[in-house]
This record gives sequence, structure tokens and C-alpha cells, in this order.
Amino acid sequence: MIRRLGVLLLTAAAMVLAVNTVSQAQPQPLLTRHVREATLSGEARPVGRLPAAQSMRFDIVLALRHPVELQNFLQEIYDPSSPSYRHFVTPQEFTARFGPSQEDYDAVVRFAEANGFTVAGGSRDAMDVQLKGTVAAIEAAFHVTMGVYQHPTEDRTFYAPDREPTVDLAFPLWHISGLDNYSIPRPALHHRDLNVKPNATTGSCPEKSFCGSDMRAAYYGGTALTGAGQTLGLLEYAGYDIADVNTYFKNAKQTLNVPIDGISTDGTSLTCLAAEDCDDTEQTLDITQAVSMAPGLTALYVYVNNSNSDTELLSAMSTDTPLPAQLSSSWGWGPADSSTDDPYFEKFAAQGQTFFTASGDDSAWCAWESSYPGCYPWPADDAYVVSVGGTDLTTSGAGGPWASETAWENSGGGISPDSVAIPSWQQLAGVITSSNEGSTTLRNGPDVAAEANFDFYVCADQTTCTANYWGGTSFAAPMWAGYMALVNQQALINGNPVLGFINPIIYPLGLSSGYDADFHDITSGSNGYPAVKGYDLATGWGSPNGTGLINALAATQVGTPAVSFSPASLTWGKVIVGVTTVAKSVTVKNTGTATLDIGSIEPSGDFALATSTKPCGSTLAAGKSCVIKVTFTPTQVGARAGDITINDNASGSPQTVPLSGTGTAQATLTPATETYPARTVGTTSLARVFTLANKQSVELTGIAISTTGDFSVSTTTCTTNLSAKTSCTISVVFQPTATGTRTGTLQVADSAFGSPQTSSLTGTGK
Repeated sequence: MIRRLGVLLLTAAAMVLAVNTVSQAQPQPLLTRHVREATLSGEARPVGRLPAAQSMRFDIVLALRHPVELQNFLQEIYDPSSPSYRHFVTPQEFTARFGPSQEDYDAVVRFAEANGFTVAGGSRDAMDVQLKGTVAAIEAAFHVTMGVYQHPTEDRTFYAPDREPTVDLAFPLWHISGLDNYSIPRPALHHRDLNVKPNATTGSCPEKSFCGSDMRAAYYGGTALTGAGQTLGLLEYAGYDIADVNTYFKNAKQTLNVPIDGISTDGTSLTCLAAEDCDDTEQTLDITQAVSMAPGLTALYVYVNNSNSDTELLSAMSTDTPLPAQLSSSWGWGPADSSTDDPYFEKFAAQGQTFFTASGDDSAWCAWESSYPGCYPWPADDAYVVSVGGTDLTTSGAGGPWASETAWENSGGGISPDSVAIPSWQQLAGVITSSNEGSTTLRNGPDVAAEANFDFYVCADQTTCTANYWGGTSFAAPMWAGYMALVNQQALINGNPVLGFINPIIYPLGLSSGYDADFHDITSGSNGYPAVKGYDLATGWGSPNGTGLINALAATQVGTPAVSFSPASLTWGKVIVGVTTVAKSVTVKNTGTATLDIGSIEPSGDFALATSTKPCGSTLAAGKSCVIKVTFTPTQVGARAGDITINDNASGSPQTVPLSGTGTAQATLTPATETYPARTVGTTSLARVFTLANKQSVELTGIAISTTGDFSVSTTTCTTNLSAKTSCTISVVFQPTATGTRTGTLQVADSAFGSPQTSSLTGTGK
């Protein structure tokens, strides 16, 4: 969440010569804090100033335009009941809605150039302008003095501004990164005390250490999902040597199939060589752990920054193309203001990206801060990251499935030392309990966990590979990012979008009846906080339970299904009774945002489905269509009506499509009535001719002609059978036997439906 300082946009008007009046910007304070408490309090002793001619690289971050609207948007896209659920935005759409305006961005660039700075990077979509300039120019532009101080807890000096910077702009900026080096990023990586015997017993790498592939076997256990189609991004504060990565896979007797793409976010080298006093242990293990969990990734992006600029890294990760849906950081750092990076973490969530970060390796967060040199759990206690704790895993054997797991005693976790407010998903009833000792007002961590003990195989620094030496939550975070690639691959297979920020999803899962099928609930061990049943501050909800969690996450419905029909009804013309028509089609379209689950499709009346198999199948993905074909076979003469009834999970179910048609006779006798002129009793009239028509495509059989009353057949061309689609004639005469009105019928019995056919006869005797 963004914790704002409540600074208002200030402008001032000043009169100038003649009649010209212009608005001049007064120095604006920034919306975040920059000065360290140690500097303000005097705990950090000043020892000098930075040389005025020294060149520095720094990053101006612009403020969000509509922060309240962004909070509402995030709430909507992570609310399963909202029609906007998981309707993520692109970086360009985010900028248009929430990012800086083009006018403000251009104004910052002009401000920078006017103050003698060189633009070195950044973009409006990234919300930053990356600059280079001298210390003298920085002091003049931001109204500060760049001092050098003795670090209060580390054996080194640091540089920092002596006061909060201000800028001569008509609007406030969010932050300026790079004005101090009080906090140096450090990896969540520790090595084993060599006096302690390693406890590795079931790994498949040298000396029974764990390979990354062992983590895939333990936490996934399948083969179908590989992360295909997914990209994954790693945040690194130094480069790497691909030779170390290749050595790792060679020694592990595995094949590396994922392209590794390095991206320098500050223009410095991507290469990290031991010969140049650069250690790539963290970077290499991050790469190998992520790739081993998701060996079919489309690409792995390694975002590198040697300038220790968190905002330059995060801005690049939030705007890259293609945009990686899963991100991981195994580093911790301590900004002067813990809200500094919030706009980027919120941007990740809005764009459907999940940011995993190692929770740290110093047990409960800052439990002994007074004696520990630099307690930096950040960003693991930010509200919009997935904080990953550590466990001690046992498998059933080399490359075997999960067997047991306890909390790792060094796993970072606890109650936010940065006073981050508790997010809504941790406020759900049952998350924070007396047994897990969590806070009901502040953010708790971690959220999840995975193996982090000192039993991994690592290759680094072009000189050595070690077994059972390194451990840390820095192994667990990239593992989870790789696992997330499997989840998102399955989600896309299911017709759903990627999941984005998963904390609003996994907390309800943890409280559900399916929790044990989704997570390995770790209930033993401690990091200072006890591992207990359900959520705890040592392991979060636990480690992923194979395909159970993948299926639970990937199957989450997005939005709601909706149904439309084209045409909205079907009508047939006149159809002979008993004759089945050519099928007519109605197109069913899922116009909603979730998969349509189809229970049944049933016709009624004289209508039937044209196929014996179920049309449309059992599901219809959002935006997809299918066709239902229906025939009409009238069973009666006259108007016939029915429906197609569809039972599904859309609103208004069951839906119906009206059907109608008209049944006509198989055989007809015309005219249906006949009136003869008056005749003298005992005399015979001229014959009137009647036509028997066979409307069918089959022969009419069993023809028997009869009359009643004073009427009789004089001649006929009909025989006992009548060919299909033909007719014959019957001549009938009137012979009155009495005076007055005389009535009778002509009747033809045959094989047609509705037999006999009749004509009414009337005459008058005189």
C-alpha cells in the first residue's frame, strides 16, 4: 500500500515586469522521506562532504496520478466476485490510468537538463527519469548538502543528504533514489558453520546435496508442466558468469534448455568474475533454482544493477517486453522510507505479475536489531510482495518425492519492523491466532516457504562448486517463482489468465477445507516464532503440495460466464407430419469472462438434437462459441412449439431458445366440402371431382374409398396404392332419396397419419 505524507501541490504566483504574469514553481518537498534517522539524530557522525566534481547516478521517480483509484482498481481485480477479477492492465494502460502525465514527465526532463544533468535512462511507462550529474549540480538542484558520515553499525562511511530534497517544479515528485548508500543490498544467503556436520541425506547432486531438480520432484512431482510459454525475471545487484551456470548443469548431469538473457538496468556490465573481485554465488543459484523448477521457460531474464538502485531495477521489471509474470528477488535492502518502492509493487499487481522475495536468514525479523549490523528485511514485509520463508526438507530419496519438512531455524519472518499495516488477506478470521503469535495490526510474514537449509549444490566464481555449504531463503524465492510459472502455464491451458499477485488467493485457500491438499502444513520447528498448524510466522502457509496447489490456483474462475444465442429463436415452415427436417443451427457464445460449465442441453416438443453426442461439450471458454443443431419432426397437424433448454453456470440458467413449426397432413382430400345443386328426387347429378394427394416421399397404401348418405362414387383413378408425391381423382354424384337437405361424406382410408381423410357433402332433394 502507499503510505502518503499528505504533501499538497503548491504553486505561487509572482508579478513580473509590465503586464506579464506567470506562475513560478516554489521548491516542492518530495512525497517520501530521504534523510536517515541516524543522520538526523547525530548517531551517524559527519566526517566530510562528497567532492563537488564527483559524478553520481540517481533516479527520479514520479508520483502516481490517481493513487486512490489504483487502490480501488487493485481491490476489484483481486475480488473473485467482481466482474473485473484478474482483468490486468498492460504497462501502457497502467501509465494512461495511473502513471505520470506526459506533461509532468516532460517537465522533469526539462528540469533535469536545465540543471546540467544527463538523461541516462527511464521512461514515462517506468515512472522514472534516470540521470547522471555532479555532486555540485545535485546540491544546487535539490537544495541539499551531500555529506559523508560514519556508519553507526557498520565499519564504513556512507554518503547522504543533510536534509530532505526539494525541487523547483510545479508538482511534487515521489522519490529520488541514489542520494545515499547507507543501506547496501545484501543477498539472503548464508553458509554453513564448517564445525557443524551437514545433514544432507537424500539429494541427487554430489555428496547427497540437493539439486534444483530435487526441488521440482519434491514440490511438483510431475512432468507435464515445464513453464512453457512463461518468462521469469530475477532481480540482481551484480552480474553473473554463464560459465558457472553451465558448469552447474553439467555436474548435475542435466541439460540447460532455457535461454538466459541478461538485462543491465544501469548501463554497467552484466559480467561478474571472481578475477575482478565479483562474487556471482547468489546470481548463479537464483538462475539454477528457477530454471530447475521450470525447465521449459521461454526465457529467464536477469535484471542487473551495479548502482544499488532498487527503483531502476523495479522500473525495468515493470515495463519489459514480454512482461514476465513471475519475478523473484533474493536481496534485502533498507530504504529511508519503506514506501519508496510501493508504486512498483502495486504496478506489478495491477499488471498480473507476482513478485517473490526471500524473507531473510536471520530468524525472526530484527529480533536483536540493536546488536545486528543492519536489519534489512525489506522488501519482505511489503504488503504487495509474496514473502518466502525457509524450511528443512527431507525427500524419500535422490530425486524422490516430499517426505517431511520442518521450519528452518534461520528463516526470516515475524511482524513488520517497517510498520506496514496488515493487509486485508491477513485480516481474514483464522489467519492470525494466539498460537502463531502474529499481529492483528501490522503485516506478518512470510506468506509461504520452501527448502532453505545448508544442503544445496552450488557452482560460482569460476573456481569451485560446493555441496552442503550454502543455504538461505534465497534458494526458496526463485524456486517459488519457477513453481509459479508452472501454475500460470496450467492456468492458460484451462482458459484462465495468469494469476498475478497470489496472496489474496492463497490466504482463502489456506483457510479452506482443501488446505492440506494444496500445501504441506509445517507444524514443527521455530525461527523464534513457532511453526503451528495453519499459518505461522516461520513458514507462512507452508510449501507447495505438488499438483494440488497448481490445480487449485489454475482452476480459479475469473469473472462470470454469460450466454448469448444467435438467432434467439428457430422457426420452421410447414412440414409434413412424421417428416424430419434438415437441421437448423443456433450459435451459443460465452460472452462472459469465465468458463461456461454446461450441464445439459435438452430439446422439447417435436424437436430433437441433430447429433447423438452432446453439442458444445461440457465447457465453453470465455469468448468462445459452439453450434447446436436441431431438427423438427411434427407429430400433429397444426402449430407445434418447443424449446432448447440449456443448464449451465451462467446467470439466468436455465436458458431457453424458443422453437416453432407447423405440421401438415401426409395425404389430403380436396375439396374438404362440396355442395351440389338441388336435384329432383331419384335423379342423378353431374359428378363432382375430388383429389386425393399423397404429400409424402413414400407410397400411400391401403386406399379404401367409401361414401355415406345420398352420395356415391361414379368413377375413380385411385387404386389401392398411390405413389409418392402424386395424386388421383374420385368422381362423386348426388342422388337424393327425399326432399330437403341431404348430407353425407366422402371418406378415404389409407396408410397416412390422420387417416381417414374426409370431405363433407351437401345437396338438396326436390
